[in-house]
Amino acid sequence: MRTAAKWTGGVTALVLLLVGLNWWSTGEPFGLDGPRALNAPAVHYLRPHGDRHGLAGDRAIVLTPKGGSETGSDPHRITADVEPGSQDVVALRENGPDCTRTGTHIACTVAVGGATHPSQARVTALAAPGSHVGDVGHLRFTFTRGDGKVLTARTEVVVGEPVVEIGRPAPVKDVRPGAVVSLPFVVRNTGERPVEGLGVRFSSGEMELAERNANCRYPQGRRHYAVCRFPDLRIAPGETVVLRPALRVRVSKTLMYDEVTQSAWPLDVGPGGSSAWPNGGDQGDGPPLTPTSGPPPAALTFAQGDARTSVGLALRSDYAVFAGDLRGAPGTERRLDVTVRNAGPGDPGARSSLVFTPPPGTEVTEEPMEEIDEDAYEPYCRHEKGSYVCGIGELAPGKSRTFTFTVRLGEPGAGSVRLKDWPLDPSDPPDQLSRLGRQDPDPTNDTTSVTALG
Repeated sequence: MRTAAKWTGGVTALVLLLVGLNWWSTGEPFGLDGPRALNAPAVHYLRPHGDRHGLAGDRAIVLTPKGGSETGSDPHRITADVEPGSQDVVALRENGPDCTRTGTHIACTVAVGGATHPSQARVTALAAPGSHVGDVGHLRFTFTRGDGKVLTARTEVVVGEPVVEIGRPAPVKDVRPGAVVSLPFVVRNTGERPVEGLGVRFSSGEMELAERNANCRYPQGRRHYAVCRFPDLRIAPGETVVLRPALRVRVSKTLMYDEVTQSAWPLDVGPGGSSAWPNGGDQGDGPPLTPTSGPPPAALTFAQGDARTSVGLALRSDYAVFAGDLRGAPGTERRLDVTVRNAGPGDPGARSSLVFTPPPGTEVTEEPMEEIDEDAYEPYCRHEKGSYVCGIGELAPGKSRTFTFTVRLGEPGAGSVRLKDWPLDPSDPPDQLSRLGRQDPDPTNDTTSVTALG
């Protein structure tokens, strides 16, 4: 391994690649004397040059002026520099329209935009061609305030990354209503650098956490959510860690589909992207989560990001629709109530819509509306090829929902009302159990006619 401070090899200076300073508002006000500090991460890991299998997603270094307040929109100057001796370790690439490059130096001009719009910068650093895993370099950043005062920050960059992957268990099917389900929490490091300290998060949707671990925090108002930190945990490249005991959740007695979400990240890297996990909350009173080495307890699918495991009850839901006939001469206005009822025993969640197709020649003059702002309304149902498609929302067993239309009758004819499950969400895993829909045991009552009798 070589470091920028000590390495003296004779490799010719390599081309500096420049990526980025991208600017936007953070919404954090400054104090009257301007920002007092420039925040930057202490360490930033670089994917090895030419490696396409490292951390996914946004890997930018985020720089944030902190404290104080700037008024007006005078331009400010932010710079990024590769420190001397680090040129063969780290490179930058710039694409900001207000940025210029001179050798290993990037300078960007950005307007603060007032007290409520301080600047934030994102710098994308890359491993320089010819660098090796373990090489260390440094970047220096400066922020020049409107009064000329210069704030500085320094980030150590290391070639090679810790890459945390979560083991996603297979879906848990046909669970008895109200039962407790246990799921493993397995983390592995597929990167080139060790994980130094681990943060994990898990949430249980609408299910209750059957156990609250003593070394985890449970934020107030989020009773199905936990964040745990293991600052002394080290996960070597290629190593797998199992957190024990397993996560235990108590499923609903009626909600047919739910899911457990698990996430993990190196503490010195953070959860990445725009994610932010709360630090506060009550401490649990159950057995602590303990990291242990060894093979995972079950067959798992490993991936970065959130691991979502679907949980499904051994229930189905019988939906039915009801609508009356329309009597009257052509041109007569009539009220039409269309009702959807869930006879249970299961609740599939908000997964279905009602589709009302008026009889030919019958005109809808009033339709269901929803309030989008104070005294401001818009149609609730979507218009689709002469039909009205209305989201049913969540409908617990034994509950019903009625949609009211006013229609102007035409000549006698037949229309219809039917139920339609929502299309699949492409972001859902292919084995997501909610894709099964209502599993209606009696589909014959999912459609009814609406007839204009004259």
